[in-house]
Amino acid sequence: MSSFGIADLSPALEADLAKRMLEVEALLRLQIEGKYPLVIETSRHLVEAGGKRLRPLVTLITSHYGDPTAYGIIEAAVVCELTHVATLYHDDVMDEAPLRRGIQSANSRWGNTVAILTGDYLFARASDMLADLGPAAVHLQAQTFERLVIGQIMETQGPAEGVDPLQHYLSVVADKTGSLIAASAQFGAMLAGAPGEQITALAAFGEKIGITFQLVDDVIDIASQSDESGKTPGTDLKEGVPTLVTLNVMKSNRGQDRDLQELLKGPISDQVVVNQVLDQLRQHPALDQSREQVLGIANQARQLLGPLPVNDATSALFSLCDAVIDRSA
Repeated sequence: MSSFGIADLSPALEADLAKRMLEVEALLRLQIEGKYPLVIETSRHLVEAGGKRLRPLVTLITSHYGDPTAYGIIEAAVVCELTHVATLYHDDVMDEAPLRRGIQSANSRWGNTVAILTGDYLFARASDMLADLGPAAVHLQAQTFERLVIGQIMETQGPAEGVDPLQHYLSVVADKTGSLIAASAQFGAMLAGAPGEQITALAAFGEKIGITFQLVDDVIDIASQSDESGKTPGTDLKEGVPTLVTLNVMKSNRGQDRDLQELLKGPISDQVVVNQVLDQLRQHPALDQSREQVLGIANQARQLLGPLPVNDATSALFSLCDAVIDRSA
């Protein structure tokens, strides 16, 4: 297993990724330097808390479909991570989340206003970097940002009458999570000068593996404890936000699920009840059903890699699918 949690990386690719991830980390921290101490402190809060760095890693891997030393690849990787972290500040405000990456969330520590403005600041830093990468990069980021916002609006609005709630949710996940990982894959290949058909295939793969990643998180947030996921289990239950597991419960026809389904229709404010519901969900068939659905989407991601050349980068992306799925085991 590599230091990135991906099995069977070629030694040459692993060494290159390790070297260039150090460059990503250095540039990422440089982007939150400045003359405003509070902004530096609040921006560093989540950046230095770590995280999986999945998006920049994907950018670096896909750059190997062209010239991985081309100008702008490290910068694009940082843009993707800055954009991701900025969305976390905003998400935590909307979810009223007390924890993020195992530490106190920014909104809990500094209040909603500062958390929102910190997210805005990171978006601004990402935009400034993009200006040097050319119109195509700016256009891709703008399209991605639009999808991120639309996904959040659609999540807040909920499904329209007659729309299957699960299909609505999968569409939200595609916009809120899949779109940025798709862009991460596209940035690396595009800036490296990869052929157009490979860029298209990698973007499609990125979206599917991004959806898989979020759905695995849905499973983890039910099945794991707080110190394992870095996020307080039951946050979505408190907010009445549907997830893959709860939506599968809502589709159940079992008579014994009626009381649970009634609870899942809205926010659950009582922590005691939240804990009881978590216990029920951990024993419910919907949890294993959700795992099977995640496997199906991961297989779709694998199939999208079919047209790509047989090389170390493609092998790494296949292994990435396995690594994402293994988190929910």
